[in-house]
Order: sequence, then structure tokens, then C-alpha cells
Amino acid sequence: MNRGWITLGLVVGSTIVGLMGTDLVLPAVPGLPEALGGDPAQAQLVLAAYVGGSCLGLLGYGVLGDRVATARLFIASLFATALLSVACALAPSMEALITLRAVQGLVASGPAVFAPGIVNAMFREEDAVRAIGVLGSIESLAPALAPVAGAALLTLGGWHLNFEVMAATAALLGVLLLASGGVPQVRRRGKGSFVALLRDATFLRYALSQALVLGGLLVFVFGMPTVFVRVHGGTLTDFIVMQACGIVTFMVAANFATRAVRRHGVEQVIAAGTWLALAGALAQFLYALTGGTSALVITALFVPVNTGLGLRGPPGFFRAILAAHGDDARASALVILFVLGAAAVGTALVSPWIELGSAPVAGAALAFHAVSTLCLVLLPKLREGAAAA
Repeated sequence: MNRGWITLGLVVGSTIVGLMGTDLVLPAVPGLPEALGGDPAQAQLVLAAYVGGSCLGLLGYGVLGDRVATARLFIASLFATALLSVACALAPSMEALITLRAVQGLVASGPAVFAPGIVNAMFREEDAVRAIGVLGSIESLAPALAPVAGAALLTLGGWHLNFEVMAATAALLGVLLLASGGVPQVRRRGKGSFVALLRDATFLRYALSQALVLGGLLVFVFGMPTVFVRVHGGTLTDFIVMQACGIVTFMVAANFATRAVRRHGVEQVIAAGTWLALAGALAQFLYALTGGTSALVITALFVPVNTGLGLRGPPGFFRAILAAHGDDARASALVILFVLGAAAVGTALVSPWIELGSAPVAGAALAFHAVSTLCLVLLPKLREGAAAA
């Protein structure tokens, strides 16, 4: 079991490498036009290309999981990420960097696809819920801390150093996984398909409810920096405090989820977390409609949303994997794609009205949380026999 938790730590670190691709590089983006030529719009494509490549990679790894050993794909993804990161650091122009970033995003998405299946293979359900809670807690810190680290690296060595550190981290994790015996092979029970999962109402119950809760939270988070600064007359400190409180709350709730599942049952915890997040989102929207602009109140109302996600996140994600009946890679890829899609669609819909205040942002987030709750009400649960199989 101790070795299992060490392996889990390396797996978590590997998934964070993929997150580093956006957040660690973010501080360097404004200075890229001066360094490589081009304009600020092209510099934003350095981020967009990575996200687009990641989406393609999620689908690609989901299919490859049927044909190539998961352990090989996992470690190969890390070494490929290291090579592409070095290539990015050596890019001679903005156009070359954008192209390389798309390929980097494609290869770097492997660990995120395979991590839940590996956890499933390593632990019993109760320990797996705990492990996924740890995974989510650590991953939730990455978006908050990586930009700070990226800014420090930019000061120390310029934009090249951001990519060089990503390369070194990916390579080191690959070497450590090989030295520790590698990741366990995920047991597959026959080939599946994305179409089959999309037709499976039980899988959609957990995948969509998971993605919509997290997607709704992300829509709110993505919109609030502009709202705090441009509409409410505050500062980025207001947003940082809100985000920090949300992350801490999520971490506490996610690590409490295992105990809650043991005491109350998986479905009860998923439902309670979903309804709690919905209640928090509704309170945020009602406060926005009254014209409220207090950063303290907005932060306080953000707490139940993160608590709900923390409670339902680990068991909900793990149930989505179980509902795939062995098609772990595709299931994980679809959940992440649903999250990215929900966040992207919600952010795009809100953007024309972002300067009207927090009501449009909170309203869009509330809509996502409401649909997530409907998924639990209308779609069938995983049968206990299937969960144990």
C-alpha cells in the first residue's frame, strides 16, 4: 500500500505537468511578441494552440488505450512532453512556437486520461475515492500556484526557462516511474467506443453531472477577475482571496469525501454535494441580482459551491469510470472534454455581458449546476453489482 501511494504521487505529478502547459507559461505570454515577433493576438494563440492540442490528445489517447499498454503510453507521454518542451524553448519564431504548442498539448494529455483508470486498478473503491480526492486536491493547487512560479522563472531566465523547467519535470517523472517499476497496467474488459459511452445513460449520469458542476464553477472563476476589477472597482487581490478560499475549501471537502462515503454511501454523498453546489450558485445569482458587490460576501457564497464539488468530485469521477465497464481511458477523456467544453461554452456565452456585473456570470454558472442536478434526478444510477464487478 505504501508503494501504491508513492506511485500515486508520481501519477499526480505527471497529470500536473499537463496543467503546467498553460499556467506555468501564462506569465511569459505578454512578452513573446518582443522576443519572437508577431503581435499580442498571436501570443494568445500560444495558449489556445495548447488547449486545442490537448482536446485532440484526450480523444487520441482514449482510442490508443485499446491498442497499446497503458503503462507504455503513460510514460511515453511524459518523455514526449519533455522533448516538445525543449523544442518550444528553442522555437525561432511565433509561428513555430504556436505549431509546437499544439503538438505539445496533444502529447501532454496522456496522464490525465489514464490516471483515473490507474487509480481504479491500484485501489479498492473506498481507497480509490480517497486517492482521487488527493489527486483533485493537489491538481486544484496547480492553477493557483503555477502562474506565480512561472513569473519567478520568467524573471530568473526569460521565457525559455518556463519551457525548460516543464521539460525537466516531465523527464524526471518519467525516469522515476521507470525506476519504481512503472505504473500498473489497467485491466481492460474488451474494446469499447466513444459512441457507446455517449449512449450509456448511466455513464452520462456521472460524467455530465461531474462536468457541469466543475464547468459551472470554472465559468464563474473565469469571469470574476474582470468583474472585480472593471465592474466592482476592486483589485485582483479580491479575486485571489476568493480563489484561495475556494481551493482550501475544496481540498478539505475532497479529503473528507471518503469518510462521508463510508458513513452515508456513495450516491448520497454525490447527491448532497451536487445540491449544496446548486444552493451556493443560486445564492450567488440572487446576491448579484440585488446589485451586491461585496467581495467578502461573494467569497463567502463561493464556499458552498467548492464544498459541494469537493464532496461529490472524487466519488462522482470514480463512479463515471466504473460506469464505463472497463473502458477507463475513453471515460476519463470524455469527462475532461465535457469539463473543457462546458467551461468554454459558458465563458463564450457570458463574455458579451461581462461588464454588466456578476449577474451574467453567476446566472450561467447556476444554469450549469441546475442541469447537473437534473442529470442525477433523471438518469439511472449504477447498479451496485456493476460497481463491485
